[in-house]
Amino acid sequence: MSLLPFENYFINVILPIPLQRLFTYRITEAESKFLKKGMRIAVPFGKKKICTALVYKIHQQEPNAYEAKSIHQILDDTPVVTELQLKHWEWISEYYMCSLGDVFRAALPSAFLLESETIVLKNPKFEDDSVLTDSEFLIYEALSQQSQLSVLEISSILSKKNIFPLLKTMLAKQAILLKEEIYESYTPKLVKYIKLNEKHSGDKALIELLGSLQRAKQQHKALLTYFSLDAQTRKPIKAKDLLEKSAVSIAVLKGLVDKEILEFYHIQEDRVSFGVAGGQLKELNQFQQVAFEEIEASFVDKAVTLLHGVTSSGKTEVYAKLIQKQIDQGKQVLFLLPEIALTTQLIDRLKKYFGGEISVFHSKYSMNERVEVYNNVLESKKNTQIVLGARSSLFLPFSNLGLIIVDEEHETSYKQFDPSPRYQARDTAVLLAYLHQAKTLLGSATPSLESYYNATNNKYGLVKLTKRFGEVQLPKIELVDIKEKHRKKRMTSHFSDRLLEEIQESIDNKEQVILFQNRRGFSPIVECETCAVAPGCPNCDVSLTFHKYRKELRCHYCNYRQSMPLNCAACGSTKLTTIGFGTEQIEMELNELFPDVNVGRMDLDTTRGKYGYQKIIGSFQSQEIDILVGTQMLSKGLDFGKVSLVGVMNADNMLNFPDFRAHERTFQMMVQVAGRSGRSKKRGKVIIQTFNPYHQILQQVSSNDYEGMYKEQLEDRWQFHYPPFYRILKITLRHRDLMTLDSASEWFGKSLTNAFKDNVLGPTAPSVSRVRNLYIKHITVKIPPKQSLKATKQHIVKIQNTFTAIGAYRGVRLGIDIDAY
Repeated sequence: MSLLPFENYFINVILPIPLQRLFTYRITEAESKFLKKGMRIAVPFGKKKICTALVYKIHQQEPNAYEAKSIHQILDDTPVVTELQLKHWEWISEYYMCSLGDVFRAALPSAFLLESETIVLKNPKFEDDSVLTDSEFLIYEALSQQSQLSVLEISSILSKKNIFPLLKTMLAKQAILLKEEIYESYTPKLVKYIKLNEKHSGDKALIELLGSLQRAKQQHKALLTYFSLDAQTRKPIKAKDLLEKSAVSIAVLKGLVDKEILEFYHIQEDRVSFGVAGGQLKELNQFQQVAFEEIEASFVDKAVTLLHGVTSSGKTEVYAKLIQKQIDQGKQVLFLLPEIALTTQLIDRLKKYFGGEISVFHSKYSMNERVEVYNNVLESKKNTQIVLGARSSLFLPFSNLGLIIVDEEHETSYKQFDPSPRYQARDTAVLLAYLHQAKTLLGSATPSLESYYNATNNKYGLVKLTKRFGEVQLPKIELVDIKEKHRKKRMTSHFSDRLLEEIQESIDNKEQVILFQNRRGFSPIVECETCAVAPGCPNCDVSLTFHKYRKELRCHYCNYRQSMPLNCAACGSTKLTTIGFGTEQIEMELNELFPDVNVGRMDLDTTRGKYGYQKIIGSFQSQEIDILVGTQMLSKGLDFGKVSLVGVMNADNMLNFPDFRAHERTFQMMVQVAGRSGRSKKRGKVIIQTFNPYHQILQQVSSNDYEGMYKEQLEDRWQFHYPPFYRILKITLRHRDLMTLDSASEWFGKSLTNAFKDNVLGPTAPSVSRVRNLYIKHITVKIPPKQSLKATKQHIVKIQNTFTAIGAYRGVRLGIDIDAY
């Protein structure tokens, strides 16, 4: 078949926007031969903007509805997204009901998504500057000094945020021209090295060279130091090292370069590396060895295996042995963790065994660091044999994946809620492993009901590790009735006498203590004692949390802040009191109760910086901190050998949360927090303060009865039609106007009820019904076991399309969340 003329070649691309479609552009014949699926190109989109698109398909079919534009430029020589990645994206897009553009934006580091910047130029044909206003003349004058300015630069000149109306009038007067320029945001790390100029490579030339520098003492000294370093290391010499060793200034080195004696050159280096491995894998004990062999046997006929191992049973050592086996076979391993804090500890443990084969990928790393890890994985470099990361590392371009380990698989942190794609990393990892024909290992001391259900029904393999490493007993758990303690006046602030006794004993024995309170800040509510009015957020329907350290009230939903008022805004009274308590208040009370003890705090406020986790965890491990107060970050697999006591300040908050998983999550959280205690030799203690010590879940926590909790919760789930028997699909509607939202949610709810009858709940307002000035309504659809998930989604999409076609509801934001738990 003869090829059509070059002007009839077209390309389908994915754009990083939330539209359920591909876009078509025109390309030349030469471009059609060069471009491959997975390459990035820059394309015009809309009237002016240029943005990054991903090549999806090259064809010769012209679009009917519109005239295809030509592409702007090609950004890559080779594909940056692999075929397997695109298959993975397609599954995520189809299953989680989002666009490929949403997945594209989430999957690639932001540096890959180049966008154009509007550049303003002076129009050389414009002469009559008298028609310009003062602000316009200011811009015109600035353009006379510089050939071009970006919109951001003009914004800072005028000290205005919105300058587009001004630019629009200047365009109308033909005073300026606009152009779009693509900017690259990734900059590789270049390290400056120094070497001897080739002219001086012979022995005779060197002797003459040293003789010629006899009078230039500093240059002579620098050159001798260079020769000394070269003889010692036989490696390229960094300019920085030569400056340090020779104790000369940079001007001396520049002088030698100007004389053509030395010359500078640059080598590109990775920003993050973990050195060389320095230790052997630990020998597994008999229980770990049995678990390892059972996992291997399970992988013969099962793609997914669940490792149910009690806290401190040494699951990480079993993981290390499995990782070693994959590396010996030349395969890659992805190690998923729920919390960035965990990666800090795990890096220290794994780099002893695997060193230079480890890469880490998570949001606390800079954009440049993430780009480097992505490129290294794409090129299958040796330092990406093992990738440790949070949920976003699922999107890396693996080529030879052998094993995915999902540690603490029950954690809610694996679920992405907003923005789209709203994926569950554990389930997405199982699919990724299937595409690579790899295996998945799920590990937890308190598995999610869904995973355990799959394991007990033979869908997954199940391996149990029931003994703690070193035969250490599980901690002794004591429930303290604080209602009774309050009655008998045995409470000191928020501490019962039992908890204070145990803290004192641990400190006397030079041991460490962890205190758990799942609420940050000083107090969640500030209330007027006279009129009972509490300051609320102007943007959200929630009270402001008091942060004493900064003396401010803060909204934990939209980050609105205001200074702590001196009197009530409603009645003017100066009698303001706080209700409830957070980690900051516990820290302050501990400093008063134990003035000679070092108290640390680990929550979102203290771990914001890149190394925030490392500093706190490092200080606690080196015993600089005696008592560590923290939120749920503390419950996620951290390993501290000297902790002998864990205190839970209030167990009731989580139990009474309005969610069908509240009891399961409380059990998981309590058992995980308890598991931080007594991990080395001595049996640990756990004190749980509660108003209801006879609650069934707390009784199950105290006896570590996972099976009892599982059976009881499973029965409730079956009775009330919840997962793992029914699937849950949640539709969220948001709008600024409450009346419009009510009308829209009622319409959507009725349409769903007509189709799915009693399996629709809502529309209902959540406990926080307004966030960032948007009112919220939820509709939940339960999908029975025998009902087709695909057909259900298709029907919902039809309802959604009809909904968006109604003019009155166009401004309503609609989000669909599959497996919304």
